[in-house]
Amino acid sequence: MEFCPDCKSIMVPSEGVLVCRRCGKKVEMKKSDIIVSKTEQRERTMTVIEDSEAAGLPTTKYKCPECGNDTAYWWLRQLRSADESEVRFFRCTKCNFTWREYD
Repeated sequence: MEFCPDCKSIMVPSEGVLVCRRCGKKVEMKKSDIIVSKTEQRERTMTVIEDSEAAGLPTTKYKCPECGNDTAYWWLRQLRSADESEVRFFRCTKCNFTWREYD
């Protein structure tokens, strides 16, 4: 880490020279000033649960508009602005049809 000889602020590397962020003074970099850094991307895995029962969603008595079954999973999502109510989603336990209901 190098400091500006004029104002004693930290100098940062920029296009082969060290530049003071405070006063703008430029100083040539020495070989000891060159920093090499490597970053490695870690592999990420995502698990998608497709079966609603496995996700632990609650159920309610609500008639499916598609097949007429009277039980559905339900959950809430805030889709509109925060001052408006949440949207209720339902998914039929029999045919997996999904619908929403607004207040």
